[in-house]
Amino acid sequence: MQDTETWKYGLPLYCFRNKMYCYLWVHKKYRQPYIGIVEGGKINHPALITEKRARVKIMLIDPAKNIPVKTIDSILQKALAFYK
Repeated sequence: MQDTETWKYGLPLYCFRNKMYCYLWVHKKYRQPYIGIVEGGKINHPALITEKRARVKIMLIDPAKNIPVKTIDSILQKALAFYK
């Protein structure tokens, strides 16, 4: 099993089993950091936003609030199911 971190498309990207898993970036419109879930289109979760992406959904992170660790963990665990 190979888990890696890399820079791809100019952003920090995390891979699981050599496949793109998630990435971190800042939303241009909302100016908030977010976690992009590559297989997010297959996940139904109220914290995920589709926007104009077909495959990726994002989760905005409000920097003025505590990081929702349990929500992030739940989403990442659901995403892992598509890589097993």
